[in-house]
Amino acid sequence: MQTNTKKLCVLALMSALAFILAAVVRVPIVSYGPLVLRYDPKDIVIVITGFIYGPMAAFVVTVVVSLLQMITVSATGFVGLLMNIVASTAFCCTAAFIYKKDRTIRGAVIGLLTGAIFATAVMMAWNYVLTPIFLDMPRERVVPLLRPIFLPFNLINNFLNVALTILLYKHAMAILRVSKLLPQKDAGQKCINIGMIVASIFVILTCIIWWLIFGG
Repeated sequence: MQTNTKKLCVLALMSALAFILAAVVRVPIVSYGPLVLRYDPKDIVIVITGFIYGPMAAFVVTVVVSLLQMITVSATGFVGLLMNIVASTAFCCTAAFIYKKDRTIRGAVIGLLTGAIFATAVMMAWNYVLTPIFLDMPRERVVPLLRPIFLPFNLINNFLNVALTILLYKHAMAILRVSKLLPQKDAGQKCINIGMIVASIFVILTCIIWWLIFGG
């Protein structure tokens, strides 16, 4: 019973944190006329939740946060709700599923990279389907925007999430353990090494360069 209570507390905490990040941190990445695609870091929190409790927990937090976004800060209605759920599920649940099978640093990195690539591919397909409805324009006008607008945005969005998750995961887990919401770390559990940190910083800097190119 106590374990279930702590799990609910963590899920509620992570849902609240993910929503706050989605509402407050909204960085314009790519713009085209009235269309502005923004990055928010909520998926970092969601995928960390998935690493802790598995892909189903990540999906639950995804739905809760997406619903909160729809009724508060989002102006895209049910289309935006569906897009948020699909995007976060493709990245976070994929990464969490792979990590659940291999709970090592290697498994986490493979999961995150696979999730980023899968989410990019999935969102390109859903942009093709739903963006004409959202923008109220013929699909023939949207298709030419997929590679120059939506592809760079999805790449920047997903690989920023990969790099930031690697950098922040250890610290997030430490805070939850200090708060006694999670058990103490196993003695044999390995920490993220300096090479991973350097690689993550390199990815972040590369995403910033992409942002300056495509956002400019």
